[in-house]
Amino acid sequence: MTTYRDAGVDIDAGDELVRRIKPIVRETFIPGVLTDIGAFGAFFEPDFSAYRRPVLVSSVDGVGTKLKVAFLMNRHDTVGQDLVNHCVNDIAVCGARPLFFLDYLATGRLKPDVAEQIIRGFATACRENGCALIGGETAEMPDFYAVDEYDLAGMIVGMVDRDAILDGSRVQAGDVLIGLPSTGLHTNGYSLARKVLLSRFSVHDRPPELEGASVGEALLAVHRSYLKPIRALIEADCVHALVHVTGGGIPGNTARVVPEGLRFEVDYDAWERPAIFRLIQELGEVPEDDMRRTFNLGIGLIAIVPGDRKAEAMRTLEALGERPIEIGRIVPA
Repeated sequence: MTTYRDAGVDIDAGDELVRRIKPIVRETFIPGVLTDIGAFGAFFEPDFSAYRRPVLVSSVDGVGTKLKVAFLMNRHDTVGQDLVNHCVNDIAVCGARPLFFLDYLATGRLKPDVAEQIIRGFATACRENGCALIGGETAEMPDFYAVDEYDLAGMIVGMVDRDAILDGSRVQAGDVLIGLPSTGLHTNGYSLARKVLLSRFSVHDRPPELEGASVGEALLAVHRSYLKPIRALIEADCVHALVHVTGGGIPGNTARVVPEGLRFEVDYDAWERPAIFRLIQELGEVPEDDMRRTFNLGIGLIAIVPGDRKAEAMRTLEALGERPIEIGRIVPA
């Protein structure tokens, strides 16, 4: 006799996970959530009263090979936050407010303790961003994923008034680039970072360059959310476009919002790169061009603001405790 469990799928473990996460997920519910965990579909009733021409904005992403560091550290409470915050940032720079998030967790063997940590991370970030975790899927896939490994994907949906969409069309010569600090690598460049650092260190090593942090702790630093400073800049009418610095670095992502006929100039000496980036470049002898196209280099968000609104934008960000840095400008091509 051969059972489903013998084949590597434990239905009881899945049921146990659902039992554990229901109260965690419910803590993220906001007005508009109509269904509890367990329904075939997730229902959300949006409030359109504050919008003249409401537009839904969505994004889907993963965490990438940062997960390999989580496996080595046996720490799983941060990667869920990474995924939610990454997705939130992607729609927030378009001018949207997040409404709800859905996740997909696939693993070789479902371990309720590990999965609960991951989903707690989802819930933590959803609460911090004011959006609801309304659904997801957990897939146990033996022989497809390694027993102790998993993969994550997530999708977010938000809303913006059509007239308030930020798409780069307002960018003009004379605009200033203001950068906000990242909290590390965020969720990009980990294949290169792991190749350099983990060929020389274990995740538990504490090289002096990292000022007390272990390699694993530095690599697992949570990808921060920029929703609050983004909303503050929008409400202060201080921004023409916003850039979430992800894969492609500052040049690749800034180019996405700069219209034809214009170009951007970045002063890479305007800020001090965090130690983790300097360590990667020095140990790996990584060319500067590769560093710029692979990593955020310490700048996770760029606000492109009108030159005559720069001082107001700086004050707005500083009032939130941010450390804004003028890093460049928009000029004619």
